[in-house]
Amino acid sequence: MRFRNALLLCSLAATVFIAGCSQTTSTAGSAPEGQKVATNQIFTGNYGAVEDHGYPLPAIPINRLDQRFHRQIVDYDTKERPGTIVVNTPNRFLYYVLPGGKAVRYGIGVGKAGFAWEGEAYIAWKQEWPTWHPPKEMAERKPEVAKYVEEGMGPGITNPLGARALYLFNEEGRDTLFRLHGTPEWASIGTAASSGCIRLMNQDIIDLYSRVRPGRNTRVVVQQ
Repeated sequence: MRFRNALLLCSLAATVFIAGCSQTTSTAGSAPEGQKVATNQIFTGNYGAVEDHGYPLPAIPINRLDQRFHRQIVDYDTKERPGTIVVNTPNRFLYYVLPGGKAVRYGIGVGKAGFAWEGEAYIAWKQEWPTWHPPKEMAERKPEVAKYVEEGMGPGITNPLGARALYLFNEEGRDTLFRLHGTPEWASIGTAASSGCIRLMNQDIIDLYSRVRPGRNTRVVVQQ
């Protein structure tokens, strides 16, 4: 298990349907082993405003973001078994492996220079509308967040973990302090802007969260 610069949690941070796009959402992940799923389904129409557990998520102006970062189902040749999460840091993509040589691909934001990391982990647990506790190292760099180290920042649309968080632990069962999480900063997708964590648009992390079952079998492979 290798993690480079394992530093820190993440920094603070209407519906439009275009020709050729599908609005199918969650059924692809349950396709039987070996069954092919339609290629290149693009879920551009799934970024509208939504109320989630009482929290109003605003619509994302998704057409202002390069279409390659829109959630979509793509052909994906990998030896990883279905259910594995593969993070391709250089290309700013996260793949959730499906059966039949497919994957759900999400656009992501990654760690900025000095905070990049790579390695393998597993999803130990997941949380809806999480509380954010910045690590002490971040509080030393950013005194304005020091009050949240102990008490935490409560859930909400400005919380840097967004609508969902998936918690990565290493092979020894220890918290890596890295997360896959939502962000209100949709314009940061496709960039290197975080303090190490992998961020997705809130509508995308909600979709990924619904697919993931925590446990050692849910591997996360981060590639640099």
